Amino acid sequence: MKCRGLAVVLVLALAACGGEPDASEPEVAESTAAGGQETSCLVVDTSDMPDPQYDHTILAFGDSLFAGYGLCPDQGYPEQLQLALQQRGIHAQVSDAGVSGDTSAAGLQRLAFVLDGLASPPDLVLVELGGNDLLRGIAPSQTRDNLAAILGELQKRRIPVLLMGMRAPPNLGEAYVAEFDGIYPALAKQFGTALVPFFLEPVYDQPALIQPDRIHPTAEGIEAIVSATADEVAGALPD
Repeated sequence: MKCRGLAVVLVLALAACGGEPDASEPEVAESTAAGGQETSCLVVDTSDMPDPQYDHTILAFGDSLFAGYGLCPDQGYPEQLQLALQQRGIHAQVSDAGVSGDTSAAGLQRLAFVLDGLASPPDLVLVELGGNDLLRGIAPSQTRDNLAAILGELQKRRIPVLLMGMRAPPNLGEAYVAEFDGIYPALAKQFGTALVPFFLEPVYDQPALIQPDRIHPTAEGIEAIVSATADEVAGALPD
């Protein structure tokens, strides 16, 4: 039986870049991915480039699946989503507010701080939380209450939401799986938000698209997820 849920670990991959970069050439930095595998990251100096003009702003609010665990800085979901939207003619700035290890409770605690720190409210917030709740065996009722509070705060601020659903692995028990998996569609209906039923659908059963930790998507896995969800993100943007 295939596991339809992927838990999220509590560590954040840190990419260290030493020395001063040469402004005339791209810098190559070594990043340690999950499982201790080294990967080279190309860092381009954009200090002399003009600030791009955006028609929309999107806040990607979640855990390590948004933070780009084990990937180069430009390979995470928010960064790749921004490129995919540009290819669709949508000039949107996608800001990465993913924090590795965040549970739904931790996300709720920092939501207002993140929103209040923005120059203006985003046009859309992507909410992706719940994987770490699975990892810790948190009661689904608590996860639902925390996500409901997050959606309620965004609704109060009149900010549209696209909710990224998660699914529990079957080894947690039939009752737990049924209760957890029902959280996201029920909340989407309650708050009238758009919904991606299972954020990791394109990669959960594709080992080649998962990092050696058998949890987080590879860069190719992120591309697959972006390809599967970019249209839904575009559709959730207000006119």
